[in-house]
Amino acid sequence: MKKHLNTLYITSDDAFVHKERETFIVELRDSEGNSKKAFQAPIHTIENIVCFGFKALTPQLMAFCAENNVGVSYLTDTGKFLARVYGAQKGNVLLRKAQYAISENEFESLKIARPIIAAKVSNYRYILLRHQRNHPDNSSDAVSNSAETLGSRLKNIKEAETLDELRGYEGECANLYFSVLSELITSQKEDFIFTRRSKRPPLDAANALLSFLYSILANDVRSALETVGLDPQVGFLHQLRSGRPSLALDIMEEFRAYLGDRVMLNLINLKQVAKKDFEIRESGEVRMSDNARKELLTAYQKRKQEEITHPFLGEKMTIGLLPHIQAQLLARYIRGDMETYPPFYLK
Repeated sequence: MKKHLNTLYITSDDAFVHKERETFIVELRDSEGNSKKAFQAPIHTIENIVCFGFKALTPQLMAFCAENNVGVSYLTDTGKFLARVYGAQKGNVLLRKAQYAISENEFESLKIARPIIAAKVSNYRYILLRHQRNHPDNSSDAVSNSAETLGSRLKNIKEAETLDELRGYEGECANLYFSVLSELITSQKEDFIFTRRSKRPPLDAANALLSFLYSILANDVRSALETVGLDPQVGFLHQLRSGRPSLALDIMEEFRAYLGDRVMLNLINLKQVAKKDFEIRESGEVRMSDNARKELLTAYQKRKQEEITHPFLGEKMTIGLLPHIQAQLLARYIRGDMETYPPFYLK
């Protein structure tokens, strides 16, 4: 079993990252060039370095990361992917050839896409039913009806005969789920009003949190796919587009509710973020403050360190390992070692 390693998030514009023997060192430099150590960690505990903006990493550190499979990713301050640095391409070329062949065949692509979307919708339903159980006095008929409808759509999803039909069911279920998501916000309701999913740009604070969470989740899934030798650009559900990590977006669907939505709801309901942590731009876009971003990254890291029993493997593991495990299972299916691909279901 792969060991869960940490991701080092670099958010400060004054950060300077370098390697000292077997340790990653993060220093903060002031305007006069003075520096102080802000963080250090043994190299063997770090799997990825994610920089928000182009922060300073020494060339020696970049080379070391490329040679030792430590991913280095660059995202904008709002979480949009910019670039990723990696070393020599690894993985079995025959695995990627099989992946590309499936992506060109709609019938074979459906065998992977259907269970992924079934898991996504089932996980949406789980989140709504969990809210009903935990907050019986604050759960409306709308939440109950939505959960029931999502359950009935699972049969349609599993029987979809084309990718377009499947995408139609997925879009309908996502709209239904997001139409009642605001009911799961149990505190600060007046400050965090969620009416619909808005992406580019996010038009309210809850959407700003979601967009950022989905971006770092997509980066984690992309890294996991590359680690097992799959091409994150070539998927089976999301249409291929230059620069779009279609397979990462496919596999990410299984985790949106669990690693995205629940973290967002906890941040608001536990009052780890507040209205003052968000700014509305002239364009209507809502941006997070540095404090909100740090709170989010801390909560996301803590979430990844929690343990879960994998529903298919029956083994205990940290939540942060889930993208890697699903990437491994997908690779096994593509190689022909499994009859079906088992997606991640909440139970």
